[in-house]
Amino acid sequence: MELQIENVSKAFINDGNNHIVLGDVSFTVDEGQFVTLLGPSGCGKTTLLTIIAGFQSVSGGRVLLNGRQVTRPGPDRGFVFQNYALFPWMTVRDNILYPMKMSRVPAQEREQRLQELLAMAQLEGKEKLYPHQLSGGMKQRIAFIRALAGKPEVLLMDEPLGAIDFQMRQILQEELEALWLRDKTTVVMVTHDVDEAIYLSDRIIVMSARKGKILEDMPVELPRPRNRKNPKYVRSKEHLMDILKVAINTQPEQTEGVRKLQLACQKTASQ
Repeated sequence: MELQIENVSKAFINDGNNHIVLGDVSFTVDEGQFVTLLGPSGCGKTTLLTIIAGFQSVSGGRVLLNGRQVTRPGPDRGFVFQNYALFPWMTVRDNILYPMKMSRVPAQEREQRLQELLAMAQLEGKEKLYPHQLSGGMKQRIAFIRALAGKPEVLLMDEPLGAIDFQMRQILQEELEALWLRDKTTVVMVTHDVDEAIYLSDRIIVMSARKGKILEDMPVELPRPRNRKNPKYVRSKEHLMDILKVAINTQPEQTEGVRKLQLACQKTASQ
């Protein structure tokens, strides 16, 4: 499996003006990698993720998955939204089975995959519950394994822990890492959280506020599971925050997203 982002650009017309969100962005993701896109709001990271998903078209360049150009959504790409996007009228069981039914997976295979995923997420016995009966952590795990249900080649995650309160965030990062290590699906994730990026990722791509320019493609060469107190872990955070300062300073005016990112940096520095 190889995901190639080749000279991708994206522009929108706003009040008669051509607004360039992404300009000539290129990188490659190898099979089994966990890659995170990080940068200020407005840098185009979520736009890029939705282009990879096939939800939006490019203005220039192309996205290739296994040599095939991405032009629309497909079962080879799973997507985890920030708000989980579980169907409230469906049980846990039916939510997980839904993408397999849409892909016409045979019934016996669906049941086998369902049980594998429930065991992976430690959710056995929860099959008959509805989303409103679940904690935020359970919803996050269900959203994750539902996206894995159809065995996508790439899993795309848009701030999957963004709706979780700060106290639970580190615990769920550890759960998410454990789930990913069992399946090792290729992942591209968007986050604002510096610590989250380092804890989960093999690589972190830092994008500037101007046209999504890649400021650094940073490998995270730390053993798993990650030790947040490891001196190399702490140095990686410090280095990443220095790069983020450059990303923030490329934007002429401070937006709410920039303030959010600066706050995340300050919290990370104080830990």
